[in-house]
Amino acid sequence: MIHYISIICPRFMSFLLFFGLKFMSLFCLEMLASGFLFLALLHYKVALLLLLALCNAIKVNGEESNGQCFHKLTLDPRPHSVSILEFGAVGDGKTLNTIAFQNAIFYLKSFADKGGAQLYVPPGRWLTESFNLTSHLTLFLEKGAVILGSQDPSHWDIVEPLPSYGRGIELPGGRYRSLVNGYMLRDVIITGDNGTIDGQGSVWWEWFASHSLNYSRPHLVEFVSSEYVLVSNITLLNAPAYNIHPVYCSNVHIHNISVYAPPGSPYTVGIVPDSSDNVCIEDCNISMGHDAIALKSGWDEYGIAYGRPTTNVHVRRVHLQSSSGSSLAFGSEMSGGISNVQVEQVHLYNSLSGIEFRTARGRGGYIKEIIVSDVDLLNMNTAFSAIGDYGFHPDDKFDPHAFPVLEKITLQNIVGTNITVAGNFTGIQESPFTSICLSNISLSINAASSTSWVCSYVSGFSDSVFPEPCPDLENSTTSSSCFFLLKPNGKAAVL
Repeated sequence: MIHYISIICPRFMSFLLFFGLKFMSLFCLEMLASGFLFLALLHYKVALLLLLALCNAIKVNGEESNGQCFHKLTLDPRPHSVSILEFGAVGDGKTLNTIAFQNAIFYLKSFADKGGAQLYVPPGRWLTESFNLTSHLTLFLEKGAVILGSQDPSHWDIVEPLPSYGRGIELPGGRYRSLVNGYMLRDVIITGDNGTIDGQGSVWWEWFASHSLNYSRPHLVEFVSSEYVLVSNITLLNAPAYNIHPVYCSNVHIHNISVYAPPGSPYTVGIVPDSSDNVCIEDCNISMGHDAIALKSGWDEYGIAYGRPTTNVHVRRVHLQSSSGSSLAFGSEMSGGISNVQVEQVHLYNSLSGIEFRTARGRGGYIKEIIVSDVDLLNMNTAFSAIGDYGFHPDDKFDPHAFPVLEKITLQNIVGTNITVAGNFTGIQESPFTSICLSNISLSINAASSTSWVCSYVSGFSDSVFPEPCPDLENSTTSSSCFFLLKPNGKAAVL
C-alpha cells in the first residue's frame, strides 16, 4: 500500500494545480479505491490534509522512487567453504592456477543441492586462464587477493558469437572467452573484502590498436542466460574490453564495486547490461577509457530476430567517468529494445559525453520510457546526446528500413558545471525522436562553446531549462507525454 500511495501523490498534486480542491476529493476516491473509501465520510478538506500528510511522510521515509534496487537479493551464508590453496594454487603472480580454479569449482559443484558453497581466495596474486563458475557458488576475494588474467592469448578459448550479435562485436567470427564466466547459472555471487580481478588488458589494447587480433577481445566477467547474480565489494581493473557483461540474464545486482581502466584504453567499458531484465547497479565508482555504463540489446537483424530487450533497470548513487565515450550510454546496439530504465542520484564527470542515446538506421528496436533524475555533471564536452547515425553494421544483411524508435525520455533535476555543449539531439528523418522531456535543468556553459544546443528531427517539451533549448524541445503540445511515474512493479507509466 505504501508504494501505491507514493505513486498517487505526484498525480494528485498535478490535479490540485490544474483543477482545484473541489475535484481533488473525487480524484482521491477514484484513485485510492477500496483501501481509502472511508475518506468519503470526511469533509474534503480533511481528506486533502490526510493525503498530503501521507505524501509528506513518504517523501521523508522513502527519499527515492520505487525501483529495481529496492528488490534486494537475499544472501544466505554458504554452508560449505574451501580455499583455493587446498587445490594447489600458488599466489606468486607467475604460476598458472587455471587447473586449481577448475578443480575447486568442480568439487564445489557437488554442494549445489546442499545450500551451495564458497570458494575463498586469500591474499596473493593468482594468475589464471579463463574459467567457468557454477550455480549456488560464492567466489570470495579477500583483501589483497588479486585474480590476474593471463596475457597469453592461447590461454583464452575462442567461443561462438552471441546470437543477438551474429559475430564478434569488433571482428567477424568468434570471440575470446571472458576471464570469469557463468553460463545458464542460478544463484551465483562474486564478492569479497575489496579483492581485485585484474585483466592485465594492456597487451589486448595494443593488439586492438595495431589490428593484430583475429577475434574480438575478451571481457573480464560475463554471465550468459543466468539469473540471480550478485557482484559486490570488489575492484575490477584493466579489462581487455568490457568489465561486467550480463547478457540474457535476469535479476542481476551489482553493488559497491570499483572499476577502472586508464584513459587511453580503447573501447573499454564498465558495466554492460545486455538483453537483460531486472538489473540493479548501485553505489559504484567507474572510470573507463570508453563508456562507464552502457545498456545494449543486440545488433541489427540479429538483435531483432533474437528479440530480447533490456528492461527494468535501476541505476543509482554511482560516480561515472568516461574518457572517450559516455558516462551513461544507451545503445547503439539496441535492436532488441531498451525500456523502463530509472537512473537517479548520479555524479558524471570529466567525460566526453554525459548521457547519450545511440542508434542508427537498420537497428530497429526502441529506446523508450527512460527517466534520468538528480544528476550532477562536471566537465563535460556534451551534457546530453541522442544520435541517429551512430556506429556501424555487423554485415550487409541489415534492413535499411528497420528504423529505431526513440521516445519518452525524461531528463530532470540536473545541474552541470563547465559544459561545452548542452545537448545534441540529431534524429532520423524517417523516424524522428519524440517526447524528449527536459525539466529543471541548469547547465553552466564554458567559454569554448560556440552553440549550446543542436537539434534536428526531434520533438519534446522543456520546463525550467537553462540555457534555453532548441524550439523543437519547447513544444507544449507534447507536454502531456512528458511526465513519467513508476508503477509499483518498477515500470514506467505515462500520465
